[in-house]
Amino acid sequence: MKAPPAARLLRHHLRGRGPALRRLAAWSVLEGVPVLAAGLLLARALDHGFLAGRPGVGLAWLAVLAVLYLGGAEATRRIYPRLAATVEPLRDSLVTEVVTASLHRTGDTSGDTSGDRAGAGVSQVTEQAEAVRALLGTALRNVRQLLAAGIAALVGLALLSPPLALAIALSVALALSVFAAFLGVQVRRYRAVVRHAERIGESGAAVVEGVRDVVACAAEDRAARTVAASIDAQAAALRAFARSRLVRLPVLALGVHLPLLMLLGLSPALIESGRLTTGEVAGAAGYLITGLQPGIVLLVDAGGTLLLSLAVILGRLAEISAGPARATRARRTLVPASADIELDHVTFAYSPRAAPVLTDLSLHIPEGTHLAVVGPSGTGKSTLANVLTDLVRPQRGAVTLGKVPLPDLDAARLRAAVTLIPQESYIFTGTLRENLAYLRPDATDAQLDEAAAAVGLDETLRRLGGYDAEVPPGGGALSHGERQLVTLARAYLSAAPVVILDEATCHLPPAAEARAEEALAARGGTLIVIAHRISSAQRAHRVLLLDASGPIVGTHRTLLDLSPLYAELVGHWRS
Repeated sequence: MKAPPAARLLRHHLRGRGPALRRLAAWSVLEGVPVLAAGLLLARALDHGFLAGRPGVGLAWLAVLAVLYLGGAEATRRIYPRLAATVEPLRDSLVTEVVTASLHRTGDTSGDTSGDRAGAGVSQVTEQAEAVRALLGTALRNVRQLLAAGIAALVGLALLSPPLALAIALSVALALSVFAAFLGVQVRRYRAVVRHAERIGESGAAVVEGVRDVVACAAEDRAARTVAASIDAQAAALRAFARSRLVRLPVLALGVHLPLLMLLGLSPALIESGRLTTGEVAGAAGYLITGLQPGIVLLVDAGGTLLLSLAVILGRLAEISAGPARATRARRTLVPASADIELDHVTFAYSPRAAPVLTDLSLHIPEGTHLAVVGPSGTGKSTLANVLTDLVRPQRGAVTLGKVPLPDLDAARLRAAVTLIPQESYIFTGTLRENLAYLRPDATDAQLDEAAAAVGLDETLRRLGGYDAEVPPGGGALSHGERQLVTLARAYLSAAPVVILDEATCHLPPAAEARAEEALAARGGTLIVIAHRISSAQRAHRVLLLDASGPIVGTHRTLLDLSPLYAELVGHWRS
């Protein structure tokens, strides 16, 4: 029988943790020995010691029990390092897989994201993966201990009085049956809670990403209502889940209170008939109170929330982790014949009901071309950059690299062939060397020097103190322009034959922008610049003008004569 996805995911991420788990299990057995022996030793201390007028014997049996509890405490102490060796690597590998899956979903251009957007990925990384670590750690620490105590109590009862153990076991089995009958309802309701939490992230991320449009359209109230609706839906799901937890009342009554009341109520008759001694009654009560009762309470309280949450969250992470593997397998391993780029009647819209941003665009960009893309705001310049990198996929038409359609290229091969530098300068925590060599980890100091000098980063390099200078989160003291120079040097170092700058020089002064663009053009290969200034178009071999009336391709000089719109843009840029 095939294991559930949650179990397979957990087993996958616990692979290699076998030695730590085996040591954890061994110490857990030793930790449970005092609970197993407690009732038996208490019965002997009473029957053969204190009630028999031999207090020394009674104290001796209690001393044995104390020694066993000391041994159990030592076992508990040794368990914690094994817990850390199991849980912490699990969290790290889960985060890696979830981030990878989120990036694949963000870059999924097939049009089928199954409702999973970036906000859901934030929830899965910040909440769900961390929840798995915390829940599994708690389960291995507390649930393991108390469930082992419950089992040890039942075994001890069987050794103490098999008929009594059988009667209590039947009551416990009935309680577990009631719990299992309602477990499916609890799973479904908690799954709804988790999914609504993701939708809060999705709606919140959409509002944050489009906050300028929200403010510009005076849609603050509508945006607030959208997020509030997601929050209210999760609150309703939480209330429904809380109502399903009322099953704990009959479970506790059958599994804990009824056996204890039976024992106490029947103990006079059992003692008088000789079926149990006073010590055995006390030992059995001890098993119920210190072993079985905590185990049942944990089952309905922590088990009904903690283990249930762990199963549901693992199941959800298993669902989203399965997506990238399917997407990766769907791509064929083809090698582009060149770095020529061809767009054949490409049409792209951001939704089926939205007006197309690009309409029937055909364009040939031969290898080695320096192309500038210009046009009024909203004509699809950045969208074209995303289409050229397969970050979004057109609804009609095709984009090829070296005669190979972009969807048929292996993702790693495509990313090695095309480097996109967006307006946002992504600077990572680490050294300056690690930031510069991100796309070429084997870069030598000589190659780093060449890239820094080419794009104009050398002065910043001297100010920071060299390549081994630490860059704090967010770039620290680096200005916006310096961050862009770092990303431009990163692109210069990459081996990609195609580099696309999507307003990646907007924070640089004109002279620094010209130096960086000229360096990237002289580096060889294809350079496509989403122009921020008219000077970028003047430096380019060819210029693509995007306009609602249709694209026009030419040189800077020919477009001045052919297009009144281009002449108007040039005048606006120069003014």
